[in-house]
Amino acid sequence: MAENNGPQTGLWPGIAGKRALVTGASSGLGAHFARLLADQGATVTAAARRLDKLQTVCSEITASGGQIVPLEMDVSDPASVKRALDGTAFDIVINNAGTTLSASALDHDADAIDRIIDTNLKGAFHIARTAAQAMRDTGSGGSIVNIASILGLRVAGHVSAYAASKAGLIQLTRSLALEWARHGIRVNSLCPGYIETDLNRDFFQTDTGKTLIKRIPQRRLGQPEDLNGPLLLLVSDLGRFMTGSEIVADGGHLISSL
Repeated sequence: MAENNGPQTGLWPGIAGKRALVTGASSGLGAHFARLLADQGATVTAAARRLDKLQTVCSEITASGGQIVPLEMDVSDPASVKRALDGTAFDIVINNAGTTLSASALDHDADAIDRIIDTNLKGAFHIARTAAQAMRDTGSGGSIVNIASILGLRVAGHVSAYAASKAGLIQLTRSLALEWARHGIRVNSLCPGYIETDLNRDFFQTDTGKTLIKRIPQRRLGQPEDLNGPLLLLVSDLGRFMTGSEIVADGGHLISSL
């Protein structure tokens, strides 16, 4: 078992000592997931384009007793993914890297559409394929979790490319789960609702943001910690019979009335 002196709330079975990859780990949910897995005793590789911010995150996690290393990588660039991951075997992969744009569909220019689809959908596909090949070749199997969104399951205005990318990611998750189950590779998706992070905190203090919060049945934003249980279930031995599933964590937003 990997030694980890960081804060723990009980180790989930099958995570300690495993090798984990988290993409988009330089901030937000990616940094949170990296810290969570390190706290559970996994050896984490934190990947993102911004190496300086990655190193800050890794230094903080290392100082708290976690085992983590930074990895510079652009998930939207297949060559970057191949250079960074080729031949490396992971037991746990969290496909978290993502981007969005809030604009009407008519104001989505071609570059923005490409950036969103290339990162959110194609990037996750590149990572999953590369990771799964190593899992298959070593015979180790593993767990891949794609961070999708409730916007892949329902519609909201002004996020057409983002919603399409997340809907595609959910369907990709199901397809890969079907193909790779025979290799002991589980593929699931986690679909968060609105989660408060440094990037959106100011928006949710505005009148528009407060109105949106009122539409969530629990009448509150989610916190990154609200995703801990769902994520740990999907990557731990407790979720070993789950593949091709999506877990929604959104305070009831998905089932709210129209």
